[in-house]
Amino acid sequence: MTADKIRELVAQMTLEEKAAMCSGADFWHTEAVERLGIPASMVSDGPHGLRKQDQEADHLGVNDSIKAVCFPAGCGTAASFNRDLLRMMGETLGNECQAEGVSVILGPAVNIKRSPLCGRNFEYYSEDPLVASEIAGALIQGVQSKNVGTSIKHFLANNQETRRLSSDSRVDERTLHEIYLAAFEGAVKKAKPWTVMCSYNKINGTYAAQNHQYLTETLREQWGFDGYVMSDWGAVNNRVEDLKAGLDLEMPSSLGANDKLIVGAVLSGELDESVVNAAVEHILNIVFRYEENRDKNAVFDKDKDHETARKVAEETIVLLKNEDVLPLSEKQKVAFIGQYAKVPRYQGGGSSHINSHKITSALEAASGMDNVIYAQGFDDAQDKTDEKLLAEAVEAARSAQVAVVFAGLPDKYESEGFDRKHMAMPDYQNELIEKIAAVQPNTVVVLHNGSPVEMPWADRVKGIVEAYLGGQAVGGAICDILFGRVNPSAKLPETFPIKLEDNPSYLSYIGEGDMVEYREGIFVGYRYYDKKKMDVLFPFGHGLSYTTFEYSNLTVDKEKLKDTDTLRVTVDVTNTGTMAGKEVVQLYVADKKSTVIRPVKELRDFAKVELKPGGTKTVTFTLDKRAFAYYSVKIHDWHVETGEFDILIGKSSRDIVLTKTVTVESTVKLPFVYTTDTTMGDVRKDPRAWKIVQESLAMGMIGGQDDSQSEAASEAISDEMADAGIEYSPLRGPVSFGGHVTMADIQAIVDKLNALDD
Repeated sequence: MTADKIRELVAQMTLEEKAAMCSGADFWHTEAVERLGIPASMVSDGPHGLRKQDQEADHLGVNDSIKAVCFPAGCGTAASFNRDLLRMMGETLGNECQAEGVSVILGPAVNIKRSPLCGRNFEYYSEDPLVASEIAGALIQGVQSKNVGTSIKHFLANNQETRRLSSDSRVDERTLHEIYLAAFEGAVKKAKPWTVMCSYNKINGTYAAQNHQYLTETLREQWGFDGYVMSDWGAVNNRVEDLKAGLDLEMPSSLGANDKLIVGAVLSGELDESVVNAAVEHILNIVFRYEENRDKNAVFDKDKDHETARKVAEETIVLLKNEDVLPLSEKQKVAFIGQYAKVPRYQGGGSSHINSHKITSALEAASGMDNVIYAQGFDDAQDKTDEKLLAEAVEAARSAQVAVVFAGLPDKYESEGFDRKHMAMPDYQNELIEKIAAVQPNTVVVLHNGSPVEMPWADRVKGIVEAYLGGQAVGGAICDILFGRVNPSAKLPETFPIKLEDNPSYLSYIGEGDMVEYREGIFVGYRYYDKKKMDVLFPFGHGLSYTTFEYSNLTVDKEKLKDTDTLRVTVDVTNTGTMAGKEVVQLYVADKKSTVIRPVKELRDFAKVELKPGGTKTVTFTLDKRAFAYYSVKIHDWHVETGEFDILIGKSSRDIVLTKTVTVESTVKLPFVYTTDTTMGDVRKDPRAWKIVQESLAMGMIGGQDDSQSEAASEAISDEMADAGIEYSPLRGPVSFGGHVTMADIQAIVDKLNALDD
């Protein structure tokens, strides 16, 4: 339906009908207006499966939904670094939604992993905004190619579950733009999600649902968003003010209470009816976009989609450590140890919890292999060491040639609604791993978890496999990786610190009461660890393969460019091993000498390539201004400083293999306001300004000093002290030494300096 026809439809609606349209009809549906042919439209939880509820609806996954397919959670899909894979997964989800009559699936969730403790990290993608934005964008494109909408969430700065309905995220302007807004920005601009879901929390004192700056000015006016903004379930605090700010749809239904407030506000003149009209137009645009493109022949083939989930899972499993123990041979006697080998932990709790139609465990996937034995090892329900199970596991490990321990975090450790208290695995699991490693030198640990864990046993096992929460087909995917039927190709989308205290947000995470200060600023994840030169357990971007890759021939199409130009970067990747595999090529950019505080390097693009043994492919990247820029609070925009930048090609943030340096010239001059407190050193940066100061203070002065300053400089204990005395002396300095220079003279100089660019 065209925009004009939607406006005509809205014009025929009563004020009461329009107010009702701005709220859900129930837990999952928008309102219908039968007399005008406006249908109800269903939304449903996601983002890694369809959690469709029709009866006894709830938002936290307590009540059952329809049988569906659980794909790997965001923590895993981001590790694939594979945009094509996520588009394919999105297409599958979109088809499922069409088959089930769902207009919008609630996801993807792109909130930054500020701390390993966030209970919802398993849904989120990365500590890096580029990875989050690109992976989300690919999923959005896939889903929406089936004429089903997505709802990118939770907008904005929603990085903890503790007090999530009342917490106030205090984030400075630069950090918001470089880290937290950036995770949404690329996906919104390029993939154009049909809807955006606002978060519960406040941002710098204003609730997200009531935040005109971000819902309207940023989202619509700057980024060009043209869908509707919905609330997270229960995030509405002041319906009329929320509507003014740009919150179109309140979910779930307020049972008419807030509809009456909207009507009353319009009738009293507090709210312009045009605001209501705009919100209804946004909603109807999406309702009819779906309704007019219904695929009533779509079929939800659960078994087929289960195999798709397995294919996705194969690229979400990260090989963290391998000391010649993997891949396993079917000729080896292998002990599978641990409860998760039989009953895998494959998804998190809360609104994304999928009622899986079937689950494949690693033990089931290996059921036809006579060389695999099993011992349970532990029981999560007991929450302590079971000596009998432990003894059986040790004996099984001793009798085998290789022991594979399936461990990780129990369901109760991470879920929507609460944050983790620590970064440790259960003691009984750590004890099991230690005891197994003591009797079996060839021990491999497979981890099922949605966020980093401490690994006190890491140096005592030969292999570590991070399976994340790999969806209902995870067992088959794990066996494919363990036995070399599939070459691991995933990389960590987050840093695994050695201990929780190393995390940059450690001192301020959770906050004090409702106040949460993001004191680490832009230094989130690897940006912090690399700047501090801090040892980590496993770095961002790390992941091993069963083959080897070499990089060569790094080229740039220009060595000097302006910030308005683009830079074309190419690099050759060769599979130098004996097994076909996929490699994630990571491109970082480093500002070699910046006047602002910046990370050592930042990921600016990535690509995944598949190569047969001996094969070579050329990977091409195109970098624009944003690749070299930081967000300047002086101009409230992105800015590039003139200078040299390193183009870094790496296998991880800590494994840089090729470097090329380019010079970028800025076309924007930042405004600088001189005052009497401006230092001589800052004046010197502009030769024109320095000349004015020297000429103005020439009488009785030496290089901007009066006689007493010169005498003080001559008595300095070193040249460095003398230079610093001049460098950091304010323009008003000469007045303090009792010479003939007055503050009026200094102010006259300041006025000349500020007139330079008029």
